[in-house]
Amino acid sequence: MMANEHEESYYARKTYYVSVQAGSILEDPTVTAYELVITANEEELSRLQELMEELSSMDEAQTIHFAKTPYSPASDHEINAGVDGLLVDIYRLLYELGTDETKHHVATMGLFPEGSLR
Repeated sequence: MMANEHEESYYARKTYYVSVQAGSILEDPTVTAYELVITANEEELSRLQELMEELSSMDEAQTIHFAKTPYSPASDHEINAGVDGLLVDIYRLLYELGTDETKHHVATMGLFPEGSLR
């Protein structure tokens, strides 16, 4: 593969089917349920995958934290704020990459102040 061909494939956009709840980003919509449809190049896909992995890690940490130390000094609010911040980042990126239907869905979720998504 010539460098130019690789560069083209790196920036080429493909359609992906995303389930934030399940933490999945798939090219085949028949494999599992999905909520949102996006088009992304490799760089954008990587960014989304990193955010989803971070969210998954934070969910696991949250579960372990509350199972081991239910009365820990880290409050529910502090831990939930980290998860909420990640979700906002994920949904903002999904909005940017999303189809019209995905943009509408994200815009009506109530995560973002009116007019803040552009």
